[in-house]
Amino acid sequence: MAPQNSVSTGHCCQGTTVVEVPEGTRKVVLVGNPNVGKSLFFNAFTGLYVDVSNYPGTTVSISSGRMDDYLILDSPGVYGVSSFNDEETVARDVILEADLVVNVVDAVHLERDLFLTQQLIDMGLPLVVALNMVDEAEKRGLRVDPAALSRELGVPVIPTVATRREGFEEVKRALDEARIGVSDPILQDRLLGLLDRVGSKPEALMILEGDPYVAERHGVEPQGMRDELYMARRQRVNAILPRVIDRREHTLDLRTRLGHALIRPLTGLPVLALTLFLMYELIGVLVAQTIVGFTEGTVMQGYVEPLLRSAAQTVLGDSNVLYELVAGEFGVLTLTVTYVVGLLLPLVIGFYLMLSVLEDSGYLPRIAALTDRLMTSIGLNGRAIIPMILGFGCITMATITTRILGNERERKIATALMAFAIPCSAQLGVIVALLAVAGGPEMALAYGLIMFAVFGLLGVALSHYLPGTSTSLLMDLPPLRVPRPINVLTKTWYKTTGFIREVTVYFAAGALLIGILQVTGALVAAQDLAAPLVEGWLNLPREAATAFIMGFVRRDFGAAGLYDLGLSGPSILVALVTITLFVPCVASVLVIMKERGRSFMLFTWVGSVVLAFTVGGLLAQFIGLL
Repeated sequence: MAPQNSVSTGHCCQGTTVVEVPEGTRKVVLVGNPNVGKSLFFNAFTGLYVDVSNYPGTTVSISSGRMDDYLILDSPGVYGVSSFNDEETVARDVILEADLVVNVVDAVHLERDLFLTQQLIDMGLPLVVALNMVDEAEKRGLRVDPAALSRELGVPVIPTVATRREGFEEVKRALDEARIGVSDPILQDRLLGLLDRVGSKPEALMILEGDPYVAERHGVEPQGMRDELYMARRQRVNAILPRVIDRREHTLDLRTRLGHALIRPLTGLPVLALTLFLMYELIGVLVAQTIVGFTEGTVMQGYVEPLLRSAAQTVLGDSNVLYELVAGEFGVLTLTVTYVVGLLLPLVIGFYLMLSVLEDSGYLPRIAALTDRLMTSIGLNGRAIIPMILGFGCITMATITTRILGNERERKIATALMAFAIPCSAQLGVIVALLAVAGGPEMALAYGLIMFAVFGLLGVALSHYLPGTSTSLLMDLPPLRVPRPINVLTKTWYKTTGFIREVTVYFAAGALLIGILQVTGALVAAQDLAAPLVEGWLNLPREAATAFIMGFVRRDFGAAGLYDLGLSGPSILVALVTITLFVPCVASVLVIMKERGRSFMLFTWVGSVVLAFTVGGLLAQFIGLL
């Protein structure tokens, strides 16, 4: 086996990604702003698929692949090499170990993208610039001279159209001609003063700009010259632009005008409402209720589970503990297969299909921009609107989508809000039916106001007490376009198969846990333990405790269990508020543990129990006083 070294990414307490690099292989890092087409270059160079997205922040992990004697690394889309957020931190660390860089820039937004280009040049990295989207620039009246830009920067500049793979071969050939570009001589003199202590010009620049993590790694003080260097870099880019761009007058086309309309409240909110309605109808109704009803109920429970139980009975018998753990009501074999294939697989496919269409069309960033102010009030930003809406379809699936948020603090806030205060579609259907029985519109309004108040207060509290700060919504608005079917389907396939592989083991472990609780009598004991609290504090019948416990297995099981209790209207309101705030189902708990860790899962589980009985009990006492 050839000798190997590695590229490591990560910092401080974050996880680390290690990519093995065979000896003699040159590391080529693809670098660029979000939405410039880097991943299309990666796909073409390596023959591998990675996430091709119009939404900043989705390509958080590092993808790697071989091309001849090069190792190609696809870094997250960033606006600068620094440590302002997770994407920039990961990109910074992999760039610092690059042998050469392919910087993909958007010809339409050169005034923005060349800022990163100049920073890479200041770092002293051998560089090739891929001038992408030259066709879009032409449509907008911008003609960029690649030869003039190459002279100004001092590095090869290759015009490309990534969506049609034009210019890719030229970029590959240019890798052997990668050069260190033209940088400010005064800045280079300052960097030389740090090289003796640091030993790396790229890391010396990071320290000069005040990056605390790189400075700590070398035991030196960060210099804090970021503002000064950024201003000089901005002036340098501003001086280059007039010499390389020929601007012609042009009229805004229909796509551009529509894109502007989608981020204005007057025109954008109705379109957003329609989009969210369609999302809910697709994922929350068609998939979560109709399709899952067929795959889980008819197929899995009607055919697959009986076959599995018959096979298990043949091998194990049917009257022992081992059979109950393997193929009983909550058996590892039966529950896992039913949950993963019958319940989760259709939801995952539906979600990724919808998200891929929104990403590839360019509409997803516009949704985030439109809802940013509202989400900021609870410590999030506009990106969080997507998992929140999808939470009404399935909390399990929505928890996974929090990966698109800017940092771990935002992901925890969003996950907690969904776990505590958002009913999934399966539960929501039962809730609506019970509210109709309880008193119609008045009870529905009361329920909605209570849940909205809890959601808002909980969001403010989490934002106040969780350490750290949330990220600002800084993103580009790519041009609107018709989604490419092959891209949408390919992304859906890879994301779905990857997710199913990840979570299957968690569901098997969860099924085993519930099975053990059942055969040991712990489930019944928990119901008996909760009964006095249910009767004395919530003013509900003792049997309601069973509904709450079963809600942990499946939320709709719990809500449906309230049907047969003959509750009055006010008691139904108390029961529904409590069961909505009560612990998320086992599927959601397992995914929360996988995504956020064991300690946060325990916080969510215990916190939801406390919150549910506190709010439900106070509501019951208030109703009792009335």
